[in-house]
Parts: sequence; C-alpha cells; structure tokens
Amino acid sequence: MANEKTAEILNKQVANWNVLFVKLHNYHWYVKGVNFFKLHEKFEELYNEAAGHIDELAERLLTLGGEPVATMKEYLEIATVPEASGERKAEEMVQALVKDFQALSAELNVAIGELDDDEPTQDMLIGVRQSVEKHTWMLRSFLGE
Repeated sequence: MANEKTAEILNKQVANWNVLFVKLHNYHWYVKGVNFFKLHEKFEELYNEAAGHIDELAERLLTLGGEPVATMKEYLEIATVPEASGERKAEEMVQALVKDFQALSAELNVAIGELDDDEPTQDMLIGVRQSVEKHTWMLRSFLGE
C-alpha cells in the first residue's frame, strides 16, 4: 500500500485537477468577447490535459496500493484549487487560472521535495509542474504581463 504521505499528495492533486477540470469546462462554455475563439480552444486544450493528469495521478496511486478520491464531495473537501466563482469576463478567467497554476506549481514543488524516496512519483509530478509552469507563462503573456 502507498505510504500515507504519498497517498495524501497524490489525492490532493487528483482533487485539484478534478476541480480545475470542471472550472475549465465552465470557462470554455461561458467565455465571450473578442478572444472567444482563442480562449474557447485554449480552455478545451487545458481541460483535456487536466483529464490526462487526473488519470495518471489516480493510476499511480492505485499502482502503489492506495485509493484515489473519486467523488465531487471528496474533491471539494481536499482541493486547494477553488471552484469557478462566477468569473464572466475573459480576462478574469485567465487571471484566475494564472493564480491557480501558480499555486499548483508551488504545491508541486513542495510535494516533489517530500517524495525523495519515490523517484517515479517525483518524475511524474515534475512533468506536471513543467506543464503548469509553461501554461502560467503563456497565460500571463496573453494578459500582457
């Protein structure tokens, strides 16, 4: 069975990515304005990527003998990524995602450091962090930052 710390780290990420998956769908459906086509497509790209992270994280936990959280209630109880909160302007959506990705990156940094006895899980989280960092840069560039 997965050690308790590893299970906690992976489940937190499963929860975060599930909340983010729903948030990205929200943004995909409700984005409006001159950047509609760009952002509608980008949000779809991001929620498809989130789905991949969810599966990879959960399957890693199962491989280690753990049990991934698998209900909305559980996700919302342990996720640090907040749900969409009525952002209706495209720029607000992108700003919220930048904030979410920056927080995820920081959490992943801590988690990677705590898993020094589990290189395969570290490697997986490093890959997720690398993607998050690139998306943060791209979204900040979109905002002109």
